[in-house]
Amino acid sequence: MQSDVLSPLDGRYQAVLAPLRAVCGAAAFARARVRAEAAWLLVLNTLHLPGFAPLSAREKALLEQLPRLSEKDLQILYQIETVGDKKRPATRHDVKAVEYFVADRLAQAGFAARAHWVHFALTSEDINSAAYAQLLSDAVGWVLVPALEKVRKELSARARRAAKQVLLARTHGQPAVPTTFGRELKVFETRLGRQLQQLKKQQISCKAGGAIGAYNAHQAAFPAVNWPQAAQAWVRLLGTGRKNKLFLSPLSTQVDNRDSYAELFDTLRRIHVILLGLSQDMWRYISAGLVKQKTVAGEVGSSTMPQKVNPIDFENAEGNLGLANALLGFFSQKLPLSRLQRDLSDSTVLRNIPVALGHGLLAYTSLLKGLQKTQFDAAAARQELLCHPEALAEAYQTVLRAAGVPNAYEKVKAFTRARAVSAADLEQFVYSLHLDEKTTKKLLALDLCAYVGLSARQAGGKV
Repeated sequence: MQSDVLSPLDGRYQAVLAPLRAVCGAAAFARARVRAEAAWLLVLNTLHLPGFAPLSAREKALLEQLPRLSEKDLQILYQIETVGDKKRPATRHDVKAVEYFVADRLAQAGFAARAHWVHFALTSEDINSAAYAQLLSDAVGWVLVPALEKVRKELSARARRAAKQVLLARTHGQPAVPTTFGRELKVFETRLGRQLQQLKKQQISCKAGGAIGAYNAHQAAFPAVNWPQAAQAWVRLLGTGRKNKLFLSPLSTQVDNRDSYAELFDTLRRIHVILLGLSQDMWRYISAGLVKQKTVAGEVGSSTMPQKVNPIDFENAEGNLGLANALLGFFSQKLPLSRLQRDLSDSTVLRNIPVALGHGLLAYTSLLKGLQKTQFDAAAARQELLCHPEALAEAYQTVLRAAGVPNAYEKVKAFTRARAVSAADLEQFVYSLHLDEKTTKKLLALDLCAYVGLSARQAGGKV
């Protein structure tokens, strides 16, 4: 761990976030920008523009491999922007540095005549938009969705295993009716699965069209070309091989509309709210002694209380989910806004997208780890349930209603509300009602541990 990092994402949690850093870190962003510039040249090659000689096989090969930037390439790119050299001063502009880098590479390969076609009729936001679209698609498709699928599959497996393990459900924190632990996990798995399907289908926009998105420069240079069609081809090329589809915003200002960003971030926020609820419920089950945690040799729970085994993974998940959602909510509100045709207040915000995704990935990892370290204590849960025979009150009043007993709810309420009752008390209550034999037997046959409705079936996925 580096000692001088400002963010724990690049310090304490560096190793956990390596998969995300690979697809949307600073190096990945630089590669995505270079890929966008190279892909535009490949598209220009298809337009038969006057003065644009067809690309040779060597040129095409160079453009296709150009985005595979080495560490040395990244340093050169950074130097063009910040330091400059004898040939030119520092650009102090990151996208212009990318343009010069690509032009230099072409020149070094013997294709200097191509240099003036690099970044032809584009604005910086065309390149940035294409780059961020690539990063978001890769982050979602290759990192976030697989991590969330692991959580979902773990929940599904645990739900099946605990499908018949009874648990006292609580509403408003108070004893309610019996359920099964598997069913309660299945609720979260089902909710997560639905949002995951939406996340997988999420398309991510990008824009083209130059300074204000109207293809002004393009039309001035070559008015006979169908430039929106060319832009579509560019986006298709950049989206090749990606799980989340890229699409071209049909109309935009200088910046992309980014409504698709808000859609994506809001889907992630809904997922995070679901996982937040799961983390808090697991914390509560652990606190109540209904879920046990496996101990890890050498792990310390408290610096002063050696007996402690804290639910740190669920707490870590809760904290990171909150952080992620705070940022994602701001992004959804901020990024679709731009004063008139362009303002620059979005630039630093966009650079923090990987930070929000990083906190999300940390939460998924912690939650999965926490789930894998826990074991439902079926005996403790059963014992707790048996201590609350009043949890059959719902069943009693409903059976009485079905039998046509007047004021059934009120009678059961008067006997059970705000008082401790035993199984024997309930039996005495039944006899005191002087019911017909069939209804009496039906009530006396009710079993706390069997009164779980369709819980076991639902836990297995049959809804």
